[in-house]
Amino acid sequence: MANNSCLLIVSLIGVLLFTIISNVASSNDVVSTICPKTSNPPFCSSVLKSAGTADLKGLAVYTLNLAHTNARKSLTLAKSLATTTTNPQLKQRYSSCAESYDEAVGDIENAQKDLALGDFNAVNIVTSGAMTEIDDCQDNLGTFG
Repeated sequence: MANNSCLLIVSLIGVLLFTIISNVASSNDVVSTICPKTSNPPFCSSVLKSAGTADLKGLAVYTLNLAHTNARKSLTLAKSLATTTTNPQLKQRYSSCAESYDEAVGDIENAQKDLALGDFNAVNIVTSGAMTEIDDCQDNLGTFG
């Protein structure tokens, strides 16, 4: 929640899917084809290079797994903060974030299933939903003051 790595990772899925569907990248040029199209090219390069594969579907699997792990951690953190804070406004905002991240985790799990089936359009739809949920949490926390 404190950083937007989960959002960046989930948004990377959309670029990966576009690349898979349009077949615009050779296996040697995946990072340089995909990452300039993202909101944070250095982060993208770091994530994709750590995957250990240049296979586009393998990168999508890796990225979804990473997004799932980060979303679960954010969900756990939001629940913990909602439980421990004494500020009523923060409690409500953290609870709202927990709900958002719970939805995002479900969306990412659905995307993992859809990817395994080769349904790239469904992956795109549910990852867009996950991005919206994560954005909602960040917007909610960003308005506190």
